[in-house]
Amino acid sequence: MAENISFNTESLGAPVDTLSYEQARAELENVVRQLESGASDLETSIALWERGESLAKRCEAWLEGAREKLNEARAEQREDAEDGEETHG
Repeated sequence: MAENISFNTESLGAPVDTLSYEQARAELENVVRQLESGASDLETSIALWERGESLAKRCEAWLEGAREKLNEARAEQREDAEDGEETHG
């Protein structure tokens, strides 16, 4: 039996590039639930799928940015540690 999940299709027009990671992830979870319920007509399902793709890409971009910052911080720590060894060594 399909679960009746409400989804505001007006939010499909909200700009994905303005969403935080948490907002995009939460909306993506809602999109997935709606698609899995099978309660939407074909047109709505296609719109949800496309929105889900955009949301997933937004989440990926946030995670990639975080990964880059983490790698930069690790590189700085290594450089600082190496500089400290040279000073004390």
